[in-house]
Amino acid sequence: MPIATISPVTGEVLKKFEPMTPDQVDAAIGRSAEAFRALRGTSFGQRAAWMRAAADLLEAEQDDVGALITREMGKPLRAAKAEVAKCATACRFYAEHAEEFLADEPADAEAVGAHRAYGRYQPLGPVLAVMPWNFPLWQAMRFAAPALMAGNTGLLKHASNVPQTALYMGELFERAGFSAGAFQTLLIGSDAVEQVLTDPRVRAATLTGSEPAGRAVAAIAGRELKKTVLELGGSDPFVVLPSADLDRAAQVATTARCQNNGQSCIAAKRFIVHTDVYDEFVEKFTARMSELTVGDPMADGTDIGPLATEQGRDDVAAQVADAVDKGAAVRCGGRRGEGGGWWYPPTVVTDLTPRMRMYAEEVFGPVAGVYRVSSYEEAVALANATPFGLGSNAWTTDPHERRRLVDDLEAGAVFIDGMVASYPQLPFGGVKNSGYGRELSAAGIREFCNLKTVWIGDPAVG
Repeated sequence: MPIATISPVTGEVLKKFEPMTPDQVDAAIGRSAEAFRALRGTSFGQRAAWMRAAADLLEAEQDDVGALITREMGKPLRAAKAEVAKCATACRFYAEHAEEFLADEPADAEAVGAHRAYGRYQPLGPVLAVMPWNFPLWQAMRFAAPALMAGNTGLLKHASNVPQTALYMGELFERAGFSAGAFQTLLIGSDAVEQVLTDPRVRAATLTGSEPAGRAVAAIAGRELKKTVLELGGSDPFVVLPSADLDRAAQVATTARCQNNGQSCIAAKRFIVHTDVYDEFVEKFTARMSELTVGDPMADGTDIGPLATEQGRDDVAAQVADAVDKGAAVRCGGRRGEGGGWWYPPTVVTDLTPRMRMYAEEVFGPVAGVYRVSSYEEAVALANATPFGLGSNAWTTDPHERRRLVDDLEAGAVFIDGMVASYPQLPFGGVKNSGYGRELSAAGIREFCNLKTVWIGDPAVG
């Protein structure tokens, strides 16, 4: 795939970039290793000042950066601006809490025969981040802010269709005060990732992306004995039980399915509805999906822009066509846009069966599959009948059901009567084929640290 900005609205190539040469990549890794030796010696207070300066820049440049994101991957402009603001929030969160999260952890010194004993978190070194296009700033920031505050340095290999957002990210932290090598963007293709990951100066990797990409990076890192964190795909269930507030559930379901033009790993994708409320929910949900405005993502009032890539649009269209050919019913949408650009409308599909691709595959676009179930047990079984386990929604006002759902749903996150989202304050990640490790919160900043055991004997002896 060429490294280029290609308008999802028109399909026009707006700007091309030459990939870095192996020598240029090697030099960047060298700068990262050198910057790490300096950064690890700075104080939390100094790093926090630089991180707050990065937040200030993001807030000052929110309109321009939001427009850049929209041009590159097609999300509505207001959503892109919100993404920039969220990144500033993450910078401030880790500026405030990093020292607390990485404080020494006291142990029972007497029990181990020591005068003092504790665990100390120390940074690992340069970390490779392989990031996707769908939240091009936020998903990179989820790594960058905690990594830099821990004293690590970062090398960003971003998706090839968001090079200008990647370059902005690569310059942001230097402008904020971090050294030039502390966080760098590598304009490289996927075929160059192995060169970076096998370099002994690079100590770990994080990837957000597809399951095949995660397996490839994990295989290389495993061979090299390097730590990895993987956040991969999702096919999140949205379970609606009889006691649910159906108006609210249908409203949130629409946002949860269509956020980011439906291109989110944690978007609700499989709507599992109890038969007692199935018809009413489908009616309300379909009406709300039908009301969404598809159009120019730069325009006020647009709810759904084009999908980010032509291949992505074609994949979604093929999945829906397969379901229809095998007997599914389309309640709204279901027809790809005409003319230039990569458009697909908000779509609701019912009467799904296991013979259809949509039944088990992740659909990365604004298409909702609705499933009818007759009991709590059937709902949970269907929710868990997927190789993925990233997020999950459930709607019920029954306290007993709520407690059961928290335990029974196989996912990295369970949101009851609310939409799955990522917050700096909460750990984020999946189980099963959705990956391993955690981003955000205290767990995220500790992932790329060495928890060193410290044992100190009686200071009066020797």
